[in-house]
Amino acid sequence: MNDLLKEERQQRILEVLQENKRVTVPELSKRFQISEVTVRRDLAELAAGGHVIRAHRGALVVVPAPPEPPVVQRMGLQQTGKGKIARAAASLVEDGDTIFIGSGSTMAFFAREIVGKKRLTVVTNALNIAGELAGLEGSGTIIVTGGVLRLDELSLLGHITDLSLAEVRYHKVFMGVQALSLEDGWTTDHLPEVATTRRILLAAPSLIVLADGSKLGHTAAAPIAPLSRVHTLVTDDSADEAFLAGAKAKGVNVVVAR
Repeated sequence: MNDLLKEERQQRILEVLQENKRVTVPELSKRFQISEVTVRRDLAELAAGGHVIRAHRGALVVVPAPPEPPVVQRMGLQQTGKGKIARAAASLVEDGDTIFIGSGSTMAFFAREIVGKKRLTVVTNALNIAGELAGLEGSGTIIVTGGVLRLDELSLLGHITDLSLAEVRYHKVFMGVQALSLEDGWTTDHLPEVATTRRILLAAPSLIVLADGSKLGHTAAAPIAPLSRVHTLVTDDSADEAFLAGAKAKGVNVVVAR
């Protein structure tokens, strides 16, 4: 098969990846009767085009992140799983903590779980989260950043948000994600939120990610942070065991809500 044109060969490589999910350079070299140098060059070109993910001695298939409906619609989906994750994450919040809570449907369930905590200071850039935390009034403080409203997520973004975030510090950041992979870390398809989310992470050493199994093992368009930046991942029992083992190997503390 070494007489294939480069474009044909790369298409065949993609077909092999779709079937097997993972390939190695020696395997492809033997299969297509070409040198390992040529295989590496093909994989580098495919990776540059976003078609594959380079891995040690080979490549992985790109698993795109599923599109997300507006947060109000997501509140009605997978409520049992989100509730379990929220309760497990709430156990990581102590009375007197200062925390940041990001936007998202799972985060709204999480906010409901912590309203009984005492002396909390909560910073958020999500209007629905601020509403869920109304029960803290009198026993805690809620700080809402300014910014430009992202209507489908009810979150505030942009330079006004960034200016507000520069004035606060918190012990822990609790965030939901669209996609989290071992190779590409935390990624999103909504590019305008990237800068604000990175600014959020600057103010605290401990990042706690809440994500059900459907969010794991996917890659979206824009990187936010490597997986090593995640201190704790709180997920449910639908999570892929191989992913969890890989996350632990990268130093992530994994909590599975069962």
